[in-house]
Amino acid sequence: MGLPLLSLIVFTPALAAAVLMFLRSDNAVRWTALGATVLDLALGIAMLTSFDTTTHVMQFTETHPWVPALGITYALGVDGISALFVFLTALLGSICVLASWVAIDRKVKEFMVSLLVMQALMLGVFCALDLFLFYVFWEAMLIPMYLIIGVWGGEGRVYAAFKFFLYTLAGSVLFLIGVIVLYFNGGETFDILALTAQDLPFRIQSWLFFAFLVAFAVKVPMVPVHTWLPDAHVQAPTAGSIILAGVLLKMGAYGFLRFSLPMLPQASVYYSTLMLALSALAIVYGGLLALAQDDLKKLVAYSSISHMGFVTLGIFALNLRGLEGAILQMFNHGVTTGALFLFVGLIYERTHTRSMADYGGLMKAAPVYTAFLALFTLSSMALPGTNSFVGELLVLSGGFAANLMVGTAAVLGALLGAAYLLGMYGKVALGPDRVNARFNIRDVNAREMVAILPLALFVLWVGLYPKPFLGIIDASVQHLMVQVHGKGSGQ
Repeated sequence: MGLPLLSLIVFTPALAAAVLMFLRSDNAVRWTALGATVLDLALGIAMLTSFDTTTHVMQFTETHPWVPALGITYALGVDGISALFVFLTALLGSICVLASWVAIDRKVKEFMVSLLVMQALMLGVFCALDLFLFYVFWEAMLIPMYLIIGVWGGEGRVYAAFKFFLYTLAGSVLFLIGVIVLYFNGGETFDILALTAQDLPFRIQSWLFFAFLVAFAVKVPMVPVHTWLPDAHVQAPTAGSIILAGVLLKMGAYGFLRFSLPMLPQASVYYSTLMLALSALAIVYGGLLALAQDDLKKLVAYSSISHMGFVTLGIFALNLRGLEGAILQMFNHGVTTGALFLFVGLIYERTHTRSMADYGGLMKAAPVYTAFLALFTLSSMALPGTNSFVGELLVLSGGFAANLMVGTAAVLGALLGAAYLLGMYGKVALGPDRVNARFNIRDVNAREMVAILPLALFVLWVGLYPKPFLGIIDASVQHLMVQVHGKGSGQ
């Protein structure tokens, strides 16, 4: 059609945020924000339906000079690695607006502006093909997330917001240094595709690998730089937790896929055993921490550490099944864990408690709520027929092929996941009917169902028919494997 589709996807939320500044009514703000995110989702669907799954080359590309003297361009494009995450970000944006409809009742305009700006910047990260532009989007998104936690969070919101900001900023400083080193050693260009084609000396690759590792590990987050995540999740409003789990955590793993593996293939192969060990540690440690929680939100937060450990394990298994499983599991985690945080927010709005000891018998009071909660709980457990089963099976297959001990640790983590998730569901939905005696519980309403149903759809769609999703990523992963094992082996 000749339209700059990716620019429309990236900047529609930002333009809507500018419009919101001139609105006075909170209802007008909510409806305008919802309309903008739904439009963005429609553009994301148009991008996916027009996506050519037979090639690994970047699609819907746009290139315009920005700072010619330094070789900086405004360059956008997507391939099979990034296309699903552009769609996921757009989908979760509209769900976040719906989740905040009643929950955010003060400074509504400012909240929706922060949410929309955050969405635009996250979309920019997944679309950027210029390293400097990527860094601008990557760094700028800390500001609206900091505000969402620090202004609209819980009682400990200021501490959690500062901790989140300082951890991620520390990683970003090393990333900036790495960007500068890469610029001068890669032909003085910020073009991501051109930098990927360079064959850097192993010494430079090793230094850059660890500089990028710190930045990306904080975002994932990997153990031991994970401690900001539970505080941020517990204090963030529901929409903030959905964005954190659904999109923000994916950016660290996306960094490994976009930069570490193709640009630093020899270092990625050399240090893969270390990364597999750290991944296995995150899987088991996150599962043990989740098992010890009574706070419902903390349990889901620690489960994210364990589930993202599966993602990094799949990435650094450095084989086709592991990489495809990791990318699919990133999408699955955004759907499933985003849904679980939505459900935590819905029950918190009704009870103002997150302690599982305060629940019990919720199935009688809210049967629709508990039925969908069961679906997402089973998905998080990777039950066959759900989305996570497909991704986790591929990751485990790739993990065992790469390292038997790491694969065994991942299976232990999966068993821990079943233990804490079944325990959580039993305490919340089943057992003695405590909740009706303390709270006036109502079931989900029409607005909440609109937010729930798309996520439930993808749980079943990917679980029962994953071929379209694997088809999107396959060609790009095949090309990534050639990059890693071609240059990574010194060929």
